[in-house]
Amino acid sequence: MGEPGVEKVGAAGGSGTNRPVPARSPSRAEGSAEEPVGGPRPRLGPGAAPGSGPRGTAGPAGGAFPASGTVSTAGGEAIVPGPVAVVGLGRSNRALVRYLRAHGVAVVGCDRQPPEQADPEIRALGEAGVELHLGPDYLRVLVERPFATVFLTPGMKKDLPEIRAARAAGARIRGEVDLFLERCRATVIGVTGSAGKTTTTSLIGEGLRQAATPGGPLEGRPVYVGGNIGRPLIEEVDRIPPEALVVLELSSFQLELCHRAPHVAVYLNLRPNHLDVHGSMEAYATAKARIVELQQPDGWAVLNGDDPAPAELAPRAPGHVAVFAASARVARQVAEREAGRRGGPVRAGYLDGHHLVLWDGREERRLLDGRAMRLRGAHNRLNALAAILAGWVAGAPPEAMAQAAAAFPGVEHRLELVRELDGVRYYNDSIATAPDRTLAALESFSEPVVLIAGGYDKGIPFDPLGPAVCRRARAVVLLGQTADAIQRVIEAAAAREGRAPVVRRVGSLDEAVREARRLARPGDVVLLSPACASYDMFRDYAERGRRFKELVRALV
Repeated sequence: MGEPGVEKVGAAGGSGTNRPVPARSPSRAEGSAEEPVGGPRPRLGPGAAPGSGPRGTAGPAGGAFPASGTVSTAGGEAIVPGPVAVVGLGRSNRALVRYLRAHGVAVVGCDRQPPEQADPEIRALGEAGVELHLGPDYLRVLVERPFATVFLTPGMKKDLPEIRAARAAGARIRGEVDLFLERCRATVIGVTGSAGKTTTTSLIGEGLRQAATPGGPLEGRPVYVGGNIGRPLIEEVDRIPPEALVVLELSSFQLELCHRAPHVAVYLNLRPNHLDVHGSMEAYATAKARIVELQQPDGWAVLNGDDPAPAELAPRAPGHVAVFAASARVARQVAEREAGRRGGPVRAGYLDGHHLVLWDGREERRLLDGRAMRLRGAHNRLNALAAILAGWVAGAPPEAMAQAAAAFPGVEHRLELVRELDGVRYYNDSIATAPDRTLAALESFSEPVVLIAGGYDKGIPFDPLGPAVCRRARAVVLLGQTADAIQRVIEAAAAREGRAPVVRRVGSLDEAVREARRLARPGDVVLLSPACASYDMFRDYAERGRRFKELVRALV
């Protein structure tokens, strides 16, 4: 619990099991000890599946908006029905185990790491009295014994036989974020999407933090930022006051395990991703949609009017709808239609040339010239609009949110300038684990680009990448499992476009940096934007990005 107005931000994570599965265990979606997850406070949405609601009684609400589904501990009632199993003892689930035990809940912990390789924190849980099941048969206990509640690590597959058996036997399958949402008394803003989540979450948090400083419009309201970009917040949830504001980055894997949604739900976009775990785009889209469909009638959905997946949720949103888009026509049309249906205020944001503009149904408010933003790219102007709208509907003045967006320097591994050497600038965009992210990165530069791409194959098609690479890149350096597939789409596009970049193949990131330097000319940009996950060579995108920066800084 910090001082009023202080943003509670944990160290960046980057190795979550809610990210694609690493090379050393491509099936590690089954949950091992690594995901950084924070959490918001749940509300049971009207779209929850039958039987998916809390089994406890609703407790007293607090904060700016009423809670629902909060389980009371009055009279000694358990905060969750037992017996309880926690599967996958990564960072967030270890915090969950500690939280449950602090509330007197006996926990069975399960993790696929064998005992001799277990994280010291896992061993500490065992020494503290947690019953542990470790190693290849870690899920067997779910079949052998009945459990009322099973908490899963976000990135594991939810249809494993043992999970199905536990569910069929009556277990309620949940995630740590779901319990956070249930227990948190504060207003929670959740952000999801295939791309831009971390940047938008950070923008919202920074805008709220600035508004909460002494003399600011939100003075005295603590701001917490968590989820995929921070430390787990579950151990702090009982100390977060009702007047606080909590901002969470939420993945599709976390949303699958939620039975309620944040009061403010920001849905940025949907692109092919994580298909190696979800199995289909339909399943992936269904998971993302939960952030809106499970909201309460007093909630706000902040939706991208240009993206079909979020836009199509507007009529189905249980609460109010705010819309951002590249054009005034789209944003205003959808926002006014939904406000008319619900009788609520109009909240829309859009671009007018380079300017970020808001519309309240009566007048425009020109907030910011996008050229003044430190963040590069048109996609980041849309992220800024989403952040400003989210802050606005949560009570922050748009001007304060816009001021924070202008000054925001960006997030590590996201179009991060590493250095300039011999007239060439080197950018780290290791977060680009899917082709759409690399497309956005390429469009952020007017300079010729030497692109470093390739990595772990998540089963996502690369076809859209070919034309963009031919138009924007002087040269491409390919590596990893997907090098062949990316080269094929570049060659096919080159035959149609009548222009082709130089293509080089290398065996490591070290070689890629050396080759990119040889290919680059003064005025060029060397861009690591792989369009792929990193698990064929690195633990995660963050390790890949850090290694790229080390290599670039070592160039002489």
